[in-house]
Amino acid sequence: PRYILQASLGFIPLPTSHHFHTLLPSSSSAIAVRFFQIPFLLLFFPPQQLSSLLLCFPRPPSAVAAMATGSGAGNAIRNGALLPFPNSRLLAIPPSSATSLLLRRPAPQPFSSVSFSSSTSSSAEQHPPPSHRVFRHSRVSTATVECDPSAPDDFNFQQEISRLKALRSRLANCGGNLRGKLLVLQSDSRVKQFFGFKLGRSRVLELLDLDSEDLFLLKSLVAAGQEHVLGLEAVDGNAEAGSGSNSLKTALYTLAEMIERFDLGGPNGKRSLENNGHGVHVRDEEVRDLKRLLKNLREVEKFYDCIGGIIGYEIMVLEQLAHSTCEKQTTNWSQHLEDAMNCQCLEIHTPNGLDLSKDTEYASQAALWGIEGLPDLGEIYPLGGSADRLGLVDADTGECLPAAMLPYCGRTLLEGLIRDVQAREFLYFKIYGKQSITPVAIMTSSAKNNHERITSLCERLKWFGRGRSNFQLFEQPLVPAVSAEDGKWLVAKPFSPVSKPGGHGAIWKLAYDNGIFQWFYNHGRKGATVRQVSNVVAATDLTLLALAGMGLRHGKKLGFASCKQSSGATEGINVIVERMDLDGKWAYGLSCIEYTEFDKYGISNTPFSSNRLQSFPANTNILYVDLPSVESVASSNDERCLPGMVLNTRKQIVYEDQWGNRHSVPGGRLECTMQNIADNFLNTYLSRCYEVAEDELDTFIVYNERRRVTSSAKKNRKHAETSLRQTPDGALLDTLRNAYDILSECDIELPQVEDDEKYVNSIPPFLILLHPALGPLWEVMRQKAGLKKGRYRRALSCKLRLQSFYGGMFSLIQIDGSLIVIAENVMGSTRMDEDGESILHYGHRCGRCRLENVHIVNKGIDWSCVDNVYWKHSVQRIEEFKVVLHGNSEFEACNVTIQGNHVFEVPDGHKMKVTSAGASGLEVKLDPIEPNKIDSGSWFWNYKVQGTHILLDLVETK
Repeated sequence: PRYILQASLGFIPLPTSHHFHTLLPSSSSAIAVRFFQIPFLLLFFPPQQLSSLLLCFPRPPSAVAAMATGSGAGNAIRNGALLPFPNSRLLAIPPSSATSLLLRRPAPQPFSSVSFSSSTSSSAEQHPPPSHRVFRHSRVSTATVECDPSAPDDFNFQQEISRLKALRSRLANCGGNLRGKLLVLQSDSRVKQFFGFKLGRSRVLELLDLDSEDLFLLKSLVAAGQEHVLGLEAVDGNAEAGSGSNSLKTALYTLAEMIERFDLGGPNGKRSLENNGHGVHVRDEEVRDLKRLLKNLREVEKFYDCIGGIIGYEIMVLEQLAHSTCEKQTTNWSQHLEDAMNCQCLEIHTPNGLDLSKDTEYASQAALWGIEGLPDLGEIYPLGGSADRLGLVDADTGECLPAAMLPYCGRTLLEGLIRDVQAREFLYFKIYGKQSITPVAIMTSSAKNNHERITSLCERLKWFGRGRSNFQLFEQPLVPAVSAEDGKWLVAKPFSPVSKPGGHGAIWKLAYDNGIFQWFYNHGRKGATVRQVSNVVAATDLTLLALAGMGLRHGKKLGFASCKQSSGATEGINVIVERMDLDGKWAYGLSCIEYTEFDKYGISNTPFSSNRLQSFPANTNILYVDLPSVESVASSNDERCLPGMVLNTRKQIVYEDQWGNRHSVPGGRLECTMQNIADNFLNTYLSRCYEVAEDELDTFIVYNERRRVTSSAKKNRKHAETSLRQTPDGALLDTLRNAYDILSECDIELPQVEDDEKYVNSIPPFLILLHPALGPLWEVMRQKAGLKKGRYRRALSCKLRLQSFYGGMFSLIQIDGSLIVIAENVMGSTRMDEDGESILHYGHRCGRCRLENVHIVNKGIDWSCVDNVYWKHSVQRIEEFKVVLHGNSEFEACNVTIQGNHVFEVPDGHKMKVTSAGASGLEVKLDPIEPNKIDSGSWFWNYKVQGTHILLDLVETK
């Protein structure tokens, strides 16, 4: 390791050598030895004596002044002058220290031992520049310099916002003229200070052979006040020679500039870039970091081009922070709302809407509209979030995983989403006899290798038998996390700002930029349903179908699926907005207020129109959207296409620096909220409407029981935590509650699932997992189950992964233990299309299971096993009754008791029948399926619509 001296306002890297007399010509070697002898002397003096030691050296004021003015640097050293280093101390450089292109001052490291390496150079004053120049700066921990920036006491938010807005306006006037934009940036005071000082940093950029766009991005970064991302903050360009700290600062940078010119480079482990005959050796790692930074900046500049790119991003951050500062002094919620909505008067009300759990006839009709309109619908999944609260880690590699990869109930959450949409498509097929494949658009991001992992999963599962052409994946850019104090970007290491996805509201502009709307139109789609990956119950029963059905039927622009709020859940609320715009007109419509904004508006403890917080329904981020309406907003190229921008600084930003040190600092990043695009769809009236006719609005809302609308697996359950809300454990309990609701209507005896608190330290009462293709509507599932007066004991474990199941209408079925039925062909079989892709054809050669008057008895799950993870469906079983249906095989059991451990595997194209053999046990018969029944099976369910309901008939194939 080498040492450098730390001054009170910066660090200067010193070249080190065993023989310093070789550094300079003989006329100045003695002086150089006096100066550079300091590291040797430090070996023999304790650190506490360092200040006294430095004061022993002569410091003629004239020499210091010469250094401060940037002239006579060489003479200053030859005259024996030493710069004053008040409060100086040792700085240890890690062994990895090497040639660097970083434009930064190193930060302090712990004390350690000394070693030196030899190098030679020529005097800057008497000799021309060497043919190879090496920019040597020490690579050290950035913890104190870059990880926790804090605003000075006199930091003026409004002044900085005004400066940036003026700069943004001048840049906008340049249009697409990149050269003009560069000239505008170069005239900015920050850019001139940073790149103009001694020309050192400009020279580095020149030698890196960056193009004009790269230079524009870097100068935009500096103009936005984020020069520390490059490793060095701007200096005061108006420093006067000999004026206190400014003189010292300028002198130190002068010395650093001079030391830059020493040739300390070597070829090992470095990369050479040639420019104008100068060889600059830099680490490959640093070049990669710089390229990654430029890529990130390019994405930020493009995505936020509607508000001014990088400059606009920082303006929005500072405005949010300034607003937050004001909030600490006032809780005038009405004023905040008026400011946020750009209006003179605003009130919010509790929305009315269709309650699917109460008005069941209309709910069934709306669901039928949704099924009928399936060919007009697309599906949109915002999967780009980092899901930090989930804390999901790959057990094999230790890498962090995105939420889509959570193994919930035996499959990833993404697989669950596709399975739900396929169940609706299968229902459409059974009613109308036609196949419809819903196009799916997925917003990903690079956080936690999200995009690569999701793409890899889709490829591994052969795009779920839907064809690659029915998927569009588009990547969300990562945006910089900022300090809550002053809006400075947090930096893990030079060139590497801490970045995270910018919220799911980015989905609309990104969809437009990536041609997603046109892609939907090419597939003949008019609307789309939107849901988040962590919500495992969003497609339960008729919620999604009724939402989409009402939106399509009544020509709505946007709809919400909602429910009652839950205590302890971090969720926003849906409201009816009533506002008077500046033109005197009144506007009404559905909107959302995020939970992070409650305090801003005083909602948590302030009455609104005689209603309190709990009277507002929960926002669940389950949406229906009219595609042309949303596209018109997404293409607006202004702030409207980034709806609901918020800066949530309540949470700590946690990250690791380049040395593995963990940091947790107050901060956030600018986020958009996808549901607030609804603010663009308010209906306007000339006068105030004291009773809003919600049916006339372009936005609408539907309600259902909470466990049929939302139950999220979005955060990891911590050790000894008593709440299961929004954890996978809590989501499983809601899944079981829904299973209870389905089967209890069939007079099935099941233990009731009690409140979450009961299961914090205990096992669930049962484990029942039903494939959604059995319905997905519950009235269809109940007809297929066909169970009357059946009984499931407490130790029950039941898993049905098939759609053609017949539970024996009016028959008694008892399960004391585990029943598992798994079909390979749940909804159909795959066939190759003309493009060579494997496509699932609904209803073709499905697996089938039929149980009539069957009693299943086995020991089932080992409920005492401590390794059981029930929400993963990773459990140990002592005994089980398991049926595996390969291809289009069938299984049938009638009038039999099946006791103990049994696994029946039925080969493709065969039918297995199990009956009682009296005292000798079971009789198993295996026969091939008749040729005329191969495709349709020996029996099938016939679906027909009667009124607002779907009725099933069991048809035996002749």
